Amino acid sequence: MSCILHIETSTTVCSVAVSEAGQSVFVREDFQGLSHATLLGKFVDEALSLIDSHAIPLDAVAVSCGPGSYTGLRIGVSMAKGICYGREVPLIGLPTLEVLSVPVLLYHELPDDALLCPMIDARRMEVYAAMYDRALNVVRGTSADIIDEHSYQDELNRHPVYFFGDGAAKCRGKITHPNARFIDGIHPLAKMMCPPAEKAIANGKFEDAAYFEPFYLKEFITTIPKRRI
Repeated sequence: MSCILHIETSTTVCSVAVSEAGQSVFVREDFQGLSHATLLGKFVDEALSLIDSHAIPLDAVAVSCGPGSYTGLRIGVSMAKGICYGREVPLIGLPTLEVLSVPVLLYHELPDDALLCPMIDARRMEVYAAMYDRALNVVRGTSADIIDEHSYQDELNRHPVYFFGDGAAKCRGKITHPNARFIDGIHPLAKMMCPPAEKAIANGKFEDAAYFEPFYLKEFITTIPKRRI
């Protein structure tokens, strides 16, 4: 097991965590809004001070890489890159929608055939969503979706589908299929990045810090057409 610094700034929540041997040993979170530029440096300084004071070797930095807020992602990824260069440690990029799914798997009872559909709010009835099975295998990749009463019908006809994230609340009135389930209060948080980050280390899946860029919603809109599904 490794010591990993985790940074999550893709939404309005700013959070930093440190995990050692798969357990969180430091967590800082702020839910008050877009204050990442002010708080992230402070949280990271506290995290690195803890690591240094206990003489723990830092093995990697994991950062949530979107989709999400352009400003939030830019701040988080820039900070992560700086630490990687300064400490000479590798960078791990984790999809925000995968990070969002971790607490649902850890803390909610799900049937064996359940599908997870994390959603990030865009505008109007638009969301950025993906679909995973209980092993976090991708069933449907990240896409920009326009939600109506027919959305996700194919998946809902075959599986119970759990919708969560800040884009899910506005979908309750549209997605009324009997197999639709909604879970409130789920946010992408740094402390939930440990399982996928450990998996990335085990698989040797690291990013090139010199060229790594987050998955900005702005770029997502220009490269992938929105789908009415």
